[in-house]
Amino acid sequence: MTFTDLTDLASRRLGGGVVAANDEFFAAMDNLVNPEPSEFETWTYGPKGKVYDGWETRRRREPGHDWAIVRLGAPGQIHGVVVDTAHFTGNFPPFASVDAAELPGHPSPSDLAAANWTEIVAKSPLKGDNRNHFPIAPGPRHTHVRLNIHPDGGVARLRVHGVAVPDPALLHGLTVNLAAMELGAVVAGCSDMFYGSPGNLLLPDRARQMSEGWETARRREPGNEWVLVRLAAEGRVRLVELDTTHFKGNAPGAAALRATADPSSSWSDLLPRTPLQPDTRHYFRLDSGVAASHVRLDIYPDGGMARLRIWGETTATG
Repeated sequence: MTFTDLTDLASRRLGGGVVAANDEFFAAMDNLVNPEPSEFETWTYGPKGKVYDGWETRRRREPGHDWAIVRLGAPGQIHGVVVDTAHFTGNFPPFASVDAAELPGHPSPSDLAAANWTEIVAKSPLKGDNRNHFPIAPGPRHTHVRLNIHPDGGVARLRVHGVAVPDPALLHGLTVNLAAMELGAVVAGCSDMFYGSPGNLLLPDRARQMSEGWETARRREPGNEWVLVRLAAEGRVRLVELDTTHFKGNAPGAAALRATADPSSSWSDLLPRTPLQPDTRHYFRLDSGVAASHVRLDIYPDGGMARLRIWGETTATG
């Protein structure tokens, strides 16, 4: 497992955004956090020249460097950064560096300009048309990063991989989706992910198509497929949503849920094996009172699901 297997905390899917940049003359800063890979079409030209699916600044004629500030959609502990210069060949920055900061609330660009920034990636050389990987020793929680390009040029995407760390004040005393990726829930194990990543189950919003869910290969031997989720915090589960939206001829025939506060110990049934319908959002109210830090979703025998929601309130331990 590498740092790129962790959540992209800056992704637009989690609410990430580029809140400020000193220049975006050729291509918009907002493209940096788009979840889809950058695309390139030879015929797309506009009044300012070639239209790039990324962020591109004008040619710098004075000393200094260009920068863009990204609000993480899910604040957390950063384990690595990818500076993707896809399709930028004669116009990529030769060097980049990255700073990080933690600010409470909803800071404005002027608040961010006055913030105390910590360098997490020193000025380093970049390759054009390449995913440039920079592992980072995990440190404290951060809410924003600043990408510095030296001196100018274009970057297609910025990925900030790590572990989401929610503000406990936003969870305590409330019923929340404990399986939300943006709050820190992660997939801890999976039997099969041939067609789609199990991490998709934990994304916010609704899946727009089948590819945005988790889908296994067709199972040809006895048994069933499963996924293990470490919740954002230990909590008592009150409501479960099993969403098979877009999965019609390939939805699981049934599903079951188990939970534990200690994966090395015993497990409790949250939802017994229950039939599922294709292309349907299923809701099950649970009042078991079981404290859970992990849940295991079993699907029978295989198939695909769009989303998994585990609603509950945190325990004192959580």
